[in-house]
Amino acid sequence: MIEFLLNDEPVRLEDFPADRTLLDYLRETRRRTGTKEGCASGDCGACTVVLARPADGGLVYESVNSCITFLGAVHGRQVITVEDLAEGDALHPVQRAMVEHHGSQCGFCTPGFVMSMFALYKRGAPADREAVHTALAGNLCRCTGYRPIVDAALDACAEPAPDRFSARAGDTARRLAAMPPSGGGQWPGGGFHVPSDLDEAANLLVGHADARPFCGATDLALETTQQLHELPRLVYLGNVPALNRVEMTADVIVIGAAARYAHVHDVLVREFPDLDEILLRLGSVPIRNQGSIGGNLANASPIGDMPPVLIALDAVVNLRRGGDTRRVQVEDFFIGYRQTVLAPGEFIESIEIPRARADTRFVACKNSKRFDDDISTALGAFVFTFAGGVIERASIAFGGMAATPRRAAHVEAAMAGKRPAEAAAAGRAAIGEDFQPIDDVRAGARYRLAVAGAMIDRACLESMGGDNVYRVSRYAV
Repeated sequence: MIEFLLNDEPVRLEDFPADRTLLDYLRETRRRTGTKEGCASGDCGACTVVLARPADGGLVYESVNSCITFLGAVHGRQVITVEDLAEGDALHPVQRAMVEHHGSQCGFCTPGFVMSMFALYKRGAPADREAVHTALAGNLCRCTGYRPIVDAALDACAEPAPDRFSARAGDTARRLAAMPPSGGGQWPGGGFHVPSDLDEAANLLVGHADARPFCGATDLALETTQQLHELPRLVYLGNVPALNRVEMTADVIVIGAAARYAHVHDVLVREFPDLDEILLRLGSVPIRNQGSIGGNLANASPIGDMPPVLIALDAVVNLRRGGDTRRVQVEDFFIGYRQTVLAPGEFIESIEIPRARADTRFVACKNSKRFDDDISTALGAFVFTFAGGVIERASIAFGGMAATPRRAAHVEAAMAGKRPAEAAAAGRAAIGEDFQPIDDVRAGARYRLAVAGAMIDRACLESMGGDNVYRVSRYAV
């Protein structure tokens, strides 16, 4: 059985398909049709709802895409939809701002925008234009245009005041905390399970190797919504505390496999500042509220954003199967297109990333057709170790250039022992020895090789410091 709150209403469910999405439950079972289905892939934001979870005696409100959120994954959460915001005839401040700034025409996208604005409002801090752009990056509008919507968000979130959700936050947090940490049912013939500790998760998966473990399902759910596959047995790892940990030792950063991008952003960016833009461009806020580095690795996409970064940083994955554990270098984790070394019943427990050193410089570059919420055409990650102005060692990896994210060994060798300007030319000349990319719908092979060469140039220029390199990240709206 899973338990959650639908606004203030307690919900207990025992008999539901494991792969039923929250969107389908809201629209088909509860007739909450304000939540729309647009793309069914987490790209358009029409399905946006807000989940509240207990934290420090209160609640944290996070926007998510309900179209790719499996219903069982809201166990222990409060689900808030657009129907919950107004109280009688009194609109919530974000709704009122949309009306006053004429932020809606056909209205299809409006509920999703409103819910993203509501999550931003519930941060409780003033939001500037950059914060608004980030919060709304996962919402698409095709008729109103973004200026009035952005103006509405700036107005509503300039000085967010306590609302009726604030008044109930303490009671809601207590009700959520009282729910059992584990949930699920219909096992072993099929069903959805929510383990609450590492041993329970390991035992479930080793006993039922056909079960699919997941954290955010931002990719896994597409097998249901896009490919129409059935996923009869799912294990949600997002409620396991050990898998959500983020720890820093003198030598490494340890990140649990289920730790969300939104929760690890600050730690990673403090250590590797150039990751800020990479993480900002990894999906949208609702995606980063759900997706995890562990899921990005297990998904094994050749265009995943974090795998080349982790390869360049010499990261390690800790794997577990039952009571057994093993360590694997990230560069050895991928063995073919969408294939990894994971054995049946085995899952990623954590990722260890060596900490930055004073003699190293980390640079990462992403190429995609649009800035926000788009997958990579190519992504390059570079770690240069310097000695006397010379690149003593280069650790370089690319995504989007082969069937797997991969280290560029020939480029590394060509650049080692040279100053950055000389190393750039040598690295560009060697890129074809490491990669022979294909033509596909996202880009041609020649384009990818040219982009990879430009990334080598940029990484070398940035590694020299100074103000000679500029990045145009956003355009004003």
